[in-house]
Amino acid sequence: MSASETIPSSTDVADDGYVFEATDLVKTFGHVQATRRVSIALRKGEVLALFGDNGAGKSTLTKLLCGVYSPDSGAIRVGGSEVVLRGTRDAEAHGITVVHQDLALAPDLSVLENMYLGHEITRRGVLGGLGFLDRSAMAERTAAALHKLSIRLPSVSVAVKDLSGGQRQAVAVARASLWANAGILMDEPTAALGTIQSDIVCDLIRSTAAAGIGVMVISHDIPRILDIADRVIVLRHGQIALDRPTGSLNRSDVVAAMVGLTGTDPENEEDNR
Repeated sequence: MSASETIPSSTDVADDGYVFEATDLVKTFGHVQATRRVSIALRKGEVLALFGDNGAGKSTLTKLLCGVYSPDSGAIRVGGSEVVLRGTRDAEAHGITVVHQDLALAPDLSVLENMYLGHEITRRGVLGGLGFLDRSAMAERTAAALHKLSIRLPSVSVAVKDLSGGQRQAVAVARASLWANAGILMDEPTAALGTIQSDIVCDLIRSTAAAGIGVMVISHDIPRILDIADRVIVLRHGQIALDRPTGSLNRSDVVAAMVGLTGTDPENEEDNR
């Protein structure tokens, strides 16, 4: 990335209040239909919890929404216009990124270096030579990204391996917010974390949404994520079994939808919608 290039801003993505709107997404692997006409939307500033048992289609749906997979049929709209996502860079260009469960951080590198890994800012050297890293510009933008999400770290120079699990998750989210300003898809953000660190991550999710970024959280931690989410979607056998605001839901409602004990069990719908 050259000094003349800029971080995507909110003006790069048409603002209709939605991060994305996906309609009737179908993805098949051989004889397995991983998603069956799934329609899902994420609003800016919203925390959307995505629940489902193993094999329900959560990971496939996430990969469709961030460009890793292309749907067999269906459409994804950003800013009201249909888009084709041919990879994660396409998704980032539309303001959407994903924080994977393994965080994809380089533990031996500093916070600053992780924030700009693959996106380094450089300045031209003398007489137009190869140039050098503009660490000052990267440090300034990193500090701004951390401040925006109320993230406090010892230093941006500290190695990621020296941070706690919750702090590492915070770095991954801050990096995502730096390169995609509309929506973040988070895969199991509290997995393998203790109670205190999980609570810190949940606070981070809410502060991210408060900054106007939509957050979709895939999780098996139903009670904790249910407590911070605005809306819940449950997938079962690749179909939506439940889509409701959290105000009228409890853990039993979510579990019932996951195991098919509701009147909206998709396996009982003849048209498989």
